[in-house]
Amino acid sequence: MKQSFGMIEGLGEAHLWTLENEKTMVQVTDFGAALVSLKDKQTGLDVVQGFDNVQGYVDTRGTCFGASIGRTANRTAKGRFTLNGKEYHLFINNNGNSHHGGEYGFDRKLFEGKEEGNSVIFTRLSPDGEENYPGNLEVKITYTLLEDGVSIKAEGTSDADTLFSYTNHAYFNLDESDTILDHQVMIPSDEFAQSDETGMMKEFMEKVEGTPFDFREFHAIGERIDEDNEQLKLGAGYDHWYPIPHEGMRLNALMRGKQLELIVESDFPGVHIYTSNWFTGWKGKNNHYYTKRSSAALEASYLPNAINYETAIKPICKANKTLTHEIRFRLRNISGEEL
Repeated sequence: MKQSFGMIEGLGEAHLWTLENEKTMVQVTDFGAALVSLKDKQTGLDVVQGFDNVQGYVDTRGTCFGASIGRTANRTAKGRFTLNGKEYHLFINNNGNSHHGGEYGFDRKLFEGKEEGNSVIFTRLSPDGEENYPGNLEVKITYTLLEDGVSIKAEGTSDADTLFSYTNHAYFNLDESDTILDHQVMIPSDEFAQSDETGMMKEFMEKVEGTPFDFREFHAIGERIDEDNEQLKLGAGYDHWYPIPHEGMRLNALMRGKQLELIVESDFPGVHIYTSNWFTGWKGKNNHYYTKRSSAALEASYLPNAINYETAIKPICKANKTLTHEIRFRLRNISGEEL
């Protein structure tokens, strides 16, 4: 079902699509090709933070609620990268770095949308030179309703070598509560990427063992977030990337609330956890108010700044080839289970 989601000055009308089955309801919008809602119908809980109309997304620029991020997710050091011997300079918008696509990334764009069966497909041409990236990049984001959640398939096809480092930036709170600190998280990784003073992830991984970043078994987010740890202080909480072993679709993370468990799967090299450390407070949908540490983003992605790191898997979309990745967010009812 398609309906109006409000007007955007200079862009036109945004729309909202609703997909649902007996267990799950998913809502998406063409502004930023964003995930607006993921609702478990048994509990009635909508686990994705967002807004009642498109103006909320326009007004929270830079926060990227539910948005599709591109061409490059996360940070690129000093806004510079070299591809095929040519250096490119991106817009600087985060502590001397380029962040989440630049000045007007995919999260600020209005996509073309259409419903096909149990999917909504968003498409857009990112023209050569947009945000100083090379190549005409055809972007296709497909949201498909699953029995217990949603699949997000991102495809990029370019007429020249370019970067395509997608992620989805949904913020989750499984209880529709005021805090994420009591949520339990598990990330199946022995290592994590440390951050520098600008928020940039470093190239070489550190072991999680003996640190507050060890989520190989379930830990509450708030259990160690305020420890006397330099990395936690730099990010004002968790804002770090974890490599996920192996390839193909696999578990990236689990997060548990009081009644629901979120299962995050993808075929990306890793996952980035961000605990909404810099939220300043916004009135959201269902009369919720989004404050610091009220949610967590679990962003399946390439290592931030991978294009500039020799050892990292690089998010290069080759000319006349299609680079494809998939993310799945699934929900499981754990009511009554021993946590």
